[in-house]
Parts: sequence; C-alpha cells; structure tokens
Amino acid sequence: MKIVFMGTPTFAVGILDKLVKEKCEIVAVVTVADKPTGRGQKISFSAVKEYALLHNLPILQPLNLKDDVFVSELKKLNADLFVVVAFRMLPEIIWIMPSKGTINLHASLLPQYRGAAPINWAIINGDKETGVSTFFIEKEIDTGDILFKETVVIDENETAGVLHDKLMELGKELVFKSVLQIKNGKINPIKQNELTLNTPLRLAPKLNKENTKINWNKNVDEIHNLCRGLSPYPSAWTCIENIENGQTKILKIFQTEKTKLKCENVILENKNELLFPCKNYYLRIKECQLEGKKRMETKEFLAGFSFKKWKISEN
Repeated sequence: MKIVFMGTPTFAVGILDKLVKEKCEIVAVVTVADKPTGRGQKISFSAVKEYALLHNLPILQPLNLKDDVFVSELKKLNADLFVVVAFRMLPEIIWIMPSKGTINLHASLLPQYRGAAPINWAIINGDKETGVSTFFIEKEIDTGDILFKETVVIDENETAGVLHDKLMELGKELVFKSVLQIKNGKINPIKQNELTLNTPLRLAPKLNKENTKINWNKNVDEIHNLCRGLSPYPSAWTCIENIENGQTKILKIFQTEKTKLKCENVILENKNELLFPCKNYYLRIKECQLEGKKRMETKEFLAGFSFKKWKISEN
C-alpha cells in the first residue's frame, strides 16, 4: 500500500519513523517549506524534512497546497493512503485524492479538544486523562469518522512537554494499527456526531499572548494547571513591576508546585524558595525565566535577582 506522509514537527517524526521501521511503503513526505530563523537568518528545515533526508525519502514542500504543480505531483504518486500528523489544514482536492482516504492523528480523545493545541488544553483544564485518535479527514477540521482511540492518564504535575512525548509513543502504535486495518479492510469508523449527543465539547484553540497570561486572581489549582499546560512552550507568563520606578519585566514560568499556604498579597522569597500569591493559596515557583535572561531553577534565579522591590503588575 503506497503512503504519502504529511507532517512538520518532532511529534510527527515519531510516527513517520514507526511506519518506516515497519516497512510501510512511503512514496513521499510532504512538509513545510524551509525558512530563515534566528539572528543570522540561517535556513532551517522542519523536523520531518530532516528525518526524510536521513532516510532518503522523496520530499515535497509546497508553499500553496492548491498549487497545480503540487497537486499534479501528488496525483502522479498514485498513493493509496495519505497519513497526516501535525500538518496544515488540507484542501478538499488533496484529501479526497487517495483511494483509501486520508487519515489524521489527533492528540486528544475526539470529539473532545478539536483544534490546534489539544495537549496544552487538556492539562490547562485539569483533565485526569487524554489520549490520541485516528480519523478520516473531512471538510470540517477534526470532525471526520473515528478509526481508533487510545487513552492515557495525566499525572497531577505533568507538563505539556512530558505528555507530548507520551502521546507520541501512543500515536506511533495507533497510526500503524490504523494503516494495517485499512490495508486489510478491517475498519468500522464511528461518526463523531454519535459521540457528541448530550456531551459538552471542549475545544483547543491556538495559544496566544492573551490566553497564556497568568491571572493571579484565580485559585492555585487553575494557575498551576496553566503553567504546566504551557511548559515548555510557549510558557505561561506574567508581568512584574518595580515599585520604585515603575519599570516592568516579563517573567515566564515553567514549573510550579501547589501549596496550602494562605495568601497575603505579596511575593515571598528566601534563598531557595519563591512564592507567588493566588486567590486562595501561594504557588511555589520552581523554574522561571526573566526577560533578557536564561531559564533557571529558582535557587539559581534568586542568587542574582530579588523580588523585594517588585510586585505583580496589574497590566
């Protein structure tokens, strides 16, 4: 069965690697175009392209997925199945092309957390479990018929980075299982609307400056979940203000710990400990990064910075 694989980040690489190691016939890899990054504007490749180059897989990098030349190249491959993992939204002319359809791996238990950031939002919302799903792509994003799902527990202090890696491992097996079952004609897809009856749906919208900012008027559980749900990327953030001159700085927070210490409306610190006040209890900051500085554990951070003249900014 000829397969075209479409993906971009590291999450997709794990799944592609599984298919290659299982001797699936990958006739091409589709990924984003190269782009300049950093101060030197050095051209960088996507993680999927780097993998494809190492394994001598044919690569397509269209700027426009509707481009006639790209569409023609895809058709010439005569693939039976497209496998999509962490890629762009496909136009209909692409996903209807293969005879056995186009499948996608989504990092949630669909129909929950349709959208761009399912791993982050499952943690931010304090869920105890999540998972991965494979489904056939249709017109509306993340709404196609489900092939298979697999569940995993979210630990209380687990970060998005740790969960990402767990789901990638789970996703490898689920995609391969889906490919085998499609090849053998042993699938019984479930329509998502059968799973949404009387069930409130949570969405997973893109992360931006507004929904990653910490609101310290929320309780310690909510803020702890936000911080770990955005760690290591893009990270939760807050502004601190110098009480003497009004200077403000952005502080990114990566790792936290809940406490049962009743709050006063001040930041507490000693040589090894940093506590920020929430609505009910203090939150212990274990790893952070001040604007213009590197990411550090609290002990190292406090060795070179004191909060005695700083407060949480209202802005």
